[in-house]
This record gives sequence, structure tokens and C-alpha cells, in this order.
Amino acid sequence: MSSNAYIKLVPSSSQQAISTDDLKDLFNYYKEITAKTGDQVDWNYENSAFPYDLKEKEDGKGTWFYLQSSQDRYNAILIGVDKETVVDEDGTEREQSYIQITLPPTATAGDKGKANEFSKFIGKKLQGELHLFNGRVMYFYPRK
Repeated sequence: MSSNAYIKLVPSSSQQAISTDDLKDLFNYYKEITAKTGDQVDWNYENSAFPYDLKEKEDGKGTWFYLQSSQDRYNAILIGVDKETVVDEDGTEREQSYIQITLPPTATAGDKGKANEFSKFIGKKLQGELHLFNGRVMYFYPRK
């Protein structure tokens, strides 16, 4: 059975909308900084830190892509963007963008750990509201 985590871009977030291209840039930046960690400790950490390659299918262009691993402990993570209509406390409706991170039924425990790490990284970068796979919520935006 697949499971999902969501990063919601709330009004206090650093940006209100996101595209798959923005997420791809964040993925590449994440791979780059984890590789630099390996350089600092003089170890090939890049292949262990986040062992995924970005793949995209034609029918998913602009809405979703997936991260595929060639290592035996990992399989895949799906990432997509969408919008939902939410009602604020004062009764007004607004569109809210969110990022959905999905672990397919073939995902391993390693995939879940890496997906949690990456979703926390994205949540911090975008100052969003992260709904984890276990249902807990992490707030990375300034709260009043």
C-alpha cells in the first residue's frame, strides 16, 4: 500500500506556488550539498546520502516525476505538485499549493527514511507545513 506525505505552502511560506521545475532544482541542490559533505569527510558520501536519479514520464510533465535508485536497499519515491481550495478562519476561500511525496507499494524502509529527510529539507527551504507519513505535522513557517 502506498503512503503519502504533504508539504503545504501556507500564507506564511516563503513562496505561495511551486512547479516541478522548482522541485527539480531543489533536488539537484540537495544532491550537491550532500556531495559536499562527502568532500569534507573525504568519503564518497554522494552515492549513499541520496542514491536517486530523477526520472520523468511524458504523461507526468509539469505535475509529477519520480526518483529512482539503482541500489538494492532503495527503490523509488514519487513527487508531485497540485493545488487545493482551503477555507480560512474568516470564511474566505483561497487556493493553496502543495507538494505530495508518495512511497509506492514497492518502496523499502530505506526509501521512507530518505523521503522523510528530503521532505524535511523541502519544508525548511520553503517554510511550509509538512504532514509526515505517520500523520504528524511539522511547522517550518513563522507562527503567530
